[in-house]
Amino acid sequence: MNECCDSPDGEPGGRACEACTERGSPVQFQTVKALLTEVALRRVRQTHYRFCANPECETVYFGDAGDQFQTVDIRVPVWQKQPGDGRLLCYCFGETESGIQSELLEH
Repeated sequence: MNECCDSPDGEPGGRACEACTERGSPVQFQTVKALLTEVALRRVRQTHYRFCANPECETVYFGDAGDQFQTVDIRVPVWQKQPGDGRLLCYCFGETESGIQSELLEH
């Protein structure tokens, strides 16, 4: 298969999460840097990164250089990796799905 057909967005390098083989979505480098813990930030490389949205997989970001960042490497809970109604929707105000549902039902 021709490499040009591997990616609709034309971004070079790896496409699937090595941990679960699910195809990742491109993510900005600055987003990865902003969400990594201080310790994980020391391992970041200047490369293209993808996001693994598979809730069963601990990998959050993976890069073309083979590096991976797990849920423990991220400063905030990742919505797609959290179970059920307790998922955080708004980092700034700490709003959860269940909290917003309750607010909607009450008002």
